[in-house]
Amino acid sequence: MDPLGAPSQFVDVDSLLCWTDAYEDTPIDSHQNTAEKAQVDVRSPFPYRKDINAKIVLWKGDVALLNCTAIVNTSNESLTDKNPVSESIFMHAGPDLRDELQKLKGCRTGEAKLTKGFNLAARFIIHTVGPKYKSRYRTAAESSLYSCYRNVLQLAKEQAMCSIGFCVINSLKRCYPLEDATHIALRTVRRFLEIHGESLEKVVFAVSELEEATYKKLLPLYFPRSLEEEIRSLPYLPADIGNAEGEPVVPERQIRISEKPGVPDDASDEEGLEADLSFIGSHAFARMEGDVDKQRRLILQGQLSEAALQKQHQRNYNRWLCQARAEDLSDIASLKALYQTEPGLREEVHFGGRTALLYFIHVMDHITVKEYVLVYFHTLTNDYNQLDSNFLKKLYDVVDAKYKRNLKALYFVHPTFRSKVSAWFFTTFTVSGLKDKIHYVESLQQLFTAIPPEQIDLPPFVLEYDARENGPYYSSYPPSPDL
Repeated sequence: MDPLGAPSQFVDVDSLLCWTDAYEDTPIDSHQNTAEKAQVDVRSPFPYRKDINAKIVLWKGDVALLNCTAIVNTSNESLTDKNPVSESIFMHAGPDLRDELQKLKGCRTGEAKLTKGFNLAARFIIHTVGPKYKSRYRTAAESSLYSCYRNVLQLAKEQAMCSIGFCVINSLKRCYPLEDATHIALRTVRRFLEIHGESLEKVVFAVSELEEATYKKLLPLYFPRSLEEEIRSLPYLPADIGNAEGEPVVPERQIRISEKPGVPDDASDEEGLEADLSFIGSHAFARMEGDVDKQRRLILQGQLSEAALQKQHQRNYNRWLCQARAEDLSDIASLKALYQTEPGLREEVHFGGRTALLYFIHVMDHITVKEYVLVYFHTLTNDYNQLDSNFLKKLYDVVDAKYKRNLKALYFVHPTFRSKVSAWFFTTFTVSGLKDKIHYVESLQQLFTAIPPEQIDLPPFVLEYDARENGPYYSSYPPSPDL
């Protein structure tokens, strides 16, 4: 109440429902199929965190009316923009705010500057300038918008602020697509709270009616309110989820350091991700993590710790996975060279190049979180379509540790003498830990003693070849004990 007894127009952030409180739990249906239940084992890069969700508030209203430590104003570089957010802030703050802004001498795109709140309930106003969006310069716009949110949060941390109210920084006047901008806003705030969560008690997203639906749609992706919601949201995450701080990752702008300047590389530019990206910094040079030159030298000398090597390998695999989710793989999918069996039964695959590797990762990433079996059909393979050992070596080097750890067995169906020799050399001299898991299967009858036939969808040419070479098979073979 104000001194005259009239209701106050300002809204205390502590009176608003946090993101967790605005949620009704909907557990996974007991009747949903086994494949969906298995997905529970796959964690999102933005896992369920009750402590972080308790800090988040989605509120439909005017940011100028929030009673919190600071609110955010989106403006232009001269800090004189006339948009609904700015005009409301100026109206409620009073004329002293304009005088204060003149002393700041403007603000560059992506930067954040601080003034008092004057007649507002908020003690401070953080002014920032969002980018103008053009699809041709999308990367620059994404980086600038990330900088807006990151610099605002950093300023709030430096000033020991307890609560902050965000407006939607990307104004309609600047043509930034609302959904794209919301992804950047949410993931930047999420990553900041993961690292500096102790410095902020409340983060309010003050949105209009037009913006509310988009925020409600995307908030569960970055702030899931239960394990079930985390799992349901995972397929809807964009391919680029940024680095550890939420900053957009631009592979072609990452720093590459040559070991031997002036010596041409054997690899061509068209190889793309086939080049070894393990030692490339995960973001801009000014924020590169650690001394990459030193890490590379230690690796070459065999002195880098096992933990550091695993971290480098995981970072490289995540880049491949990100690329696999983003790329159109419909052409190779139509070949049906790689597929999974019925849900709840054994996982089964029959199968180079970069696209094949991306498709393998795309299909297998969620399967390999638990024990699985591979079945490779070498049927009717000739000199022109042999599996390339270089491709297999690249595949083995790229994939995550879970692929190797959870592989129960690899059944090599209809092998030739040449393929057996090649496999022996490959598992003996090129990779380790795989030889004992390979089982050569001369006929389908032998395969069915290990895997029940109803669990495998056999291509017709495999059935025809086996019937011709080994006689017809029968589907009544007793299943073997679990391998």
